Amino acid sequence: MKRLLIAAIIGITSSTLTLGVVTDALAATKHARKVTKKHKAIARDEATPEGSVQWSCIDNHSFWLKGDPAQDQTLTLHWGNRNYELPREATTTGANRFYDKASGLDLVVIPAKAMLLSDITEQRLADECKTVEMSQGAPAQ
Repeated sequence: MKRLLIAAIIGITSSTLTLGVVTDALAATKHARKVTKKHKAIARDEATPEGSVQWSCIDNHSFWLKGDPAQDQTLTLHWGNRNYELPREATTTGANRFYDKASGLDLVVIPAKAMLLSDITEQRLADECKTVEMSQGAPAQ
């Protein structure tokens, strides 16, 4: 009787764990589909913007940026074969922050580097990004 009871408890526990893993996998797949559809919907232009500057990042990432982060109210970011218009956001730290709610892209530029974040996936897309001039010791634009 004890063996039957133990076998039943183990069976129920493993079924519950398996169901939880399957549920988590389905939720992740649905979220990935939403993110992909949203990114497709926000594509603005396939061409690299003329007059833009390349920023090289760690992990072999890079993006192109058109505009002056220190002065302009809107920058054009070329990332992933698409152009995104990023309007300036006010900050209390003095960093230059540009954020587009539609795409979830968040660009933060400080004198030493820039970081590209995704509000949708909650991840850093590119970190330690610098222009050629910054790599040689100059501050950000």
